[in-house]
Amino acid sequence: MMLSYATKLTLTPAQMTQNDVQELRDAGFSDRDVLDIVEVTAYYAYANRIADGLGIPTESWIAD
Repeated sequence: MMLSYATKLTLTPAQMTQNDVQELRDAGFSDRDVLDIVEVTAYYAYANRIADGLGIPTESWIAD
């Protein structure tokens, strides 16, 4: 559930709805948990876009 939510937020953020949040709540996640999921997902998207935008190559140990 959490990974599906994070994937949807990453790939199609404009399609997120309150229903997506409610599904996490129904699965036992607290509102704080949901906030943490959103913040971590958003941070990684942000950091990757900064690196991509600056043309920073990936580390040699990261598979393409």
